[in-house]
Amino acid sequence: MPSPLAIPAAPAKPSASTRAPQGGEEHLVERRTLRDYYVIIRERLWIALPLALLVSLGLGYWKMRETPMYESRATLQFEREERVMNQQKVVELAPQSEVDINTYVHQLNSGTLRSRVYDSFTPEEKAILQRSFLKDLPPGAGPPATGDFMGQVVADAVRGSRLIRITARHRDPAAAALVANRTYQQFVNQLIENAGGSSEFTVEFLQLRATELRKELGEKEALLQDYKKRHNLISLDDSLNIVADQLRRANEARTAARHERLRVENLFRQVEAYRQNGRDLLELSEITGYGNIPALRNQLSELLQTQKVLSDRYLERHPRMIELARQIATVRADLEKSIQLAVADLSASLEKARDGEQTFEKEYAQHEKDQIKLNELKPEYGSLENEALAKRTAYLQVLDRLNQTTTSKNLDSRVPLRVIDRATPSHAPYTPNLARVVRTSTIVGLLIFFGVAFGLSVVDDRIKSAWDVESYLGVHLLGIIPELAHVATDSLHTLAILSKATPGVESFLSVYSAVKIQSKIDYPKVILVTSTIPGEGKTLVSCNLAGSFARHGRSTLIIDCDMRRPMLHRHFKMENDAGLLAWAEAGASLDGDLTTDPKLGLARIADNLMLLRSGGRSKVPTELLEKPEFGELILQLKKRFDLIVIDSPPLGAVTDSLLIAEQTDEVIYVCRFNRALRKHIKVFVRTLREGKNAFLGIVLNGLTARRIAYYTNYRYYRSYKKYYGTQG
Repeated sequence: MPSPLAIPAAPAKPSASTRAPQGGEEHLVERRTLRDYYVIIRERLWIALPLALLVSLGLGYWKMRETPMYESRATLQFEREERVMNQQKVVELAPQSEVDINTYVHQLNSGTLRSRVYDSFTPEEKAILQRSFLKDLPPGAGPPATGDFMGQVVADAVRGSRLIRITARHRDPAAAALVANRTYQQFVNQLIENAGGSSEFTVEFLQLRATELRKELGEKEALLQDYKKRHNLISLDDSLNIVADQLRRANEARTAARHERLRVENLFRQVEAYRQNGRDLLELSEITGYGNIPALRNQLSELLQTQKVLSDRYLERHPRMIELARQIATVRADLEKSIQLAVADLSASLEKARDGEQTFEKEYAQHEKDQIKLNELKPEYGSLENEALAKRTAYLQVLDRLNQTTTSKNLDSRVPLRVIDRATPSHAPYTPNLARVVRTSTIVGLLIFFGVAFGLSVVDDRIKSAWDVESYLGVHLLGIIPELAHVATDSLHTLAILSKATPGVESFLSVYSAVKIQSKIDYPKVILVTSTIPGEGKTLVSCNLAGSFARHGRSTLIIDCDMRRPMLHRHFKMENDAGLLAWAEAGASLDGDLTTDPKLGLARIADNLMLLRSGGRSKVPTELLEKPEFGELILQLKKRFDLIVIDSPPLGAVTDSLLIAEQTDEVIYVCRFNRALRKHIKVFVRTLREGKNAFLGIVLNGLTARRIAYYTNYRYYRSYKKYYGTQG
């Protein structure tokens, strides 16, 4: 028999890169892995696969029924022309850049050239173009439009080269080759026609334009010279540079004068402040270092030192002492005069600094006025100068172009274009192309297959896996209860009590171990077990969890608080004549030993396990749940039992569980596989976590062994069954 303290199989280690709050702690959230996506695809395989096959096969069938089309291609190359005397032609036929090549491509694709090509066909050639269309016409139907006989013609440039490809597509292979070759020939003829007759017109136009520009240039230069004379200007830019340099130097001098004035003014204020406060001016470094003050101070210091030494030997009236006192007085008088002279010199320096600052201010203002005046002249002067320059540039360009045109008008104007590959009839149609059809159908089928699988996964919001619990809801998964269809109904709620070596018992022991690990509250305590909707197995979990604690020596009480639909008394084959409602109707007495109160009727189920029934049914159980006596009852029972497990109504049906939760310490939430919606569970879980009690986690119920294997990372159930199932 396995150890009763078996630890549940640990889920895969979560990624530390994603975190979600769990109460006051950091809870690691696992990201989806390839296995999760495999589960999504496997679950919806028989929906996505037929649909993908239907669409891809239908698309392939439709593509293969297209009318066969033949393709012929001619390749042209533009050659570089050799220059004669470095002269530019009037009309350049050779492309000079990628832009020119793209221009020729657009001309090849134009409707004008298409019409020109069609008009060039002889009656015999038009018959070749029409025969494939006339062959497929139904009786009595008219022929298609004239332009449709040519099929499709597309010209495109080969990137990074001077090549152009002309591609013709037609129902008839001979017609496709004919259209491609004729398009090239007519394009060359069009280029030659556009180039002819342009030179003479260009020369006449350039001569007339040169005369006009020469006259306009003379007028603009006369206006510019008149403006310079009126304002005494030779070069406006030079004047602006000189004034700007003078303004900069004046600003630097003004700034230096201001700093000097501020320094002297600050020192003078210090002197005045020392005088007013009766302080010694010799404390100021500027006064101390002035003139002969340092020498006088040293002399005075030596005399005072001598007086101090002689005072120990002679009395005050001694001649040497009298002479020494006279010298000290003289030095002090000289020192005072020097201090006054230093103050007077400082005052003079202040006046000089102020005068200097004013002088530089005036100089700066004058230069600033000069610069403003020149700047006012600059727009008009610049406009006149630019107009004259523009006219001169245009005149010189026209003269240069006129000389080139006159020289090159008799040069050879051949088209620098030759055929690399002529179009030939194709032996096989390019469409429908079997390989391309298979490739397209396969890609579309895969897109539909994965799109349907993942799209249904997004739409289907029911809880299915450990990822839904730990990542989407962000709570702990306490354990997984397998589908127990092989267990007799009357034994389901007593599996943990009977201690049978079955996989079901071990799963409840796993939940028991997880609850012990997650719980932060010491005994005694109250655990609330609830769910979203009826039928998710909360009563099953409540009974077997209570039985697991009882098996491990904890005095346990299970309370049936689902007073609208009580079930615990049936599962334990008892009458529901005593319990909460009967106790409340009898006055809700809390006196005496509650375990022996006949109205409460606590029933012994097994060692360390007792049951408190609902005592009947009630349509309005909130009247009892909100009474203070109910809370006091829970407190009294906590003194008697180590653990109280409360089986409560589902949150999605009624709000009774929220009232009961106020009296509990911890909450366990039960979810049945593929039953409740994740968004509803998330709302209720958030509501419970906002309360004062601790939210331990979720128990996932009702998974078969196969679903456990690929919906979660829990392998424990299957491993247990393989190992212990052979020993039953």
